Amino acid sequence: MSEADAGLFGPSSVTWQAHGDPMMWVAGIRALYLQALHPRAVRGVMQNSDFRKDAWGRLMRTAHFVGTTTYGTTQAAEKAGARVRKIHSMLSATDPDTGERYGVDEPDLLLWVHCAEIDSYLHVLRRSGFPLSDTAADQYVAEHRESARLVGLDPDGVPASTAELAAYFEKVRPELAVGPEARAVDDFLRRPPTRALLIPARALLWRRVANLAYASLPRYAHELYGRPAPPPRTVTRRLAATGTLLRLVPARVRWQLPPKHILRAMARLGPGSRPDRRHVPYKVDRRDAILDGPGRAQRGNGGDGATCQRCQRWGTPG
Repeated sequence: MSEADAGLFGPSSVTWQAHGDPMMWVAGIRALYLQALHPRAVRGVMQNSDFRKDAWGRLMRTAHFVGTTTYGTTQAAEKAGARVRKIHSMLSATDPDTGERYGVDEPDLLLWVHCAEIDSYLHVLRRSGFPLSDTAADQYVAEHRESARLVGLDPDGVPASTAELAAYFEKVRPELAVGPEARAVDDFLRRPPTRALLIPARALLWRRVANLAYASLPRYAHELYGRPAPPPRTVTRRLAATGTLLRLVPARVRWQLPPKHILRAMARLGPGSRPDRRHVPYKVDRRDAILDGPGRAQRGNGGDGATCQRCQRWGTPG
């Protein structure tokens, strides 16, 4: 009998363990906020889709892609990547100021989207208490050169560590701005259209999640959007509290939600493939987990450049 296909990452990877955490949903919303700060990138999205009508679909497609590439077979991951590359190759956008027409699959734009996602996943997970050492955080960033390859990037040109990720954000920061497209994304994430009966739920649940995702952005992002965020220590406490609450929900219950990537992977590979921090095959160090006490932050934190030592806390100037 042939050995089951573990896919692009496999149970021994940091990615396999981290992507099973429920805080990935908060991280995904943070990524949308961050991605919208690149005018050329967000323009490509807004000019090729009705974001306000299809934002949920876009978010779910992104989640499905991440789930497939993380827990699916190699063939499924490669097929998903090929589909994304084909769609991107057919799309373009126009700069309203210069009239320039450009493809949405320009390497610089793909790299921005990739780095904003990876940084957001890593930042929110660690800051909410998911215990990853600095070495494991670097490994996570390096692993995702593979996901970058799937969308059409040369892996050799993609950050391979948290330090390289931070350097990338420092380099790209002068290009970031909040234009009409970013304002539309911000407005949608703050007040997504919904049926009248669901408006109370939107105010009670969604707004809190979206506000938390926004608050976790680097300081320069808050300055660009023009909306302040709570003090960093308060944000960290809220992330940690939210992570603790969500992690109380049994994993098997959470993983029942469609499309059940993790359950299918476990069925394919056996119980030893369960994403469970109690059985991580790499070293984690709870002292390095980003909580509200002393600890070290990952260096690729959306360009803040905050490297918290044992005597520092979140709040380093962005």
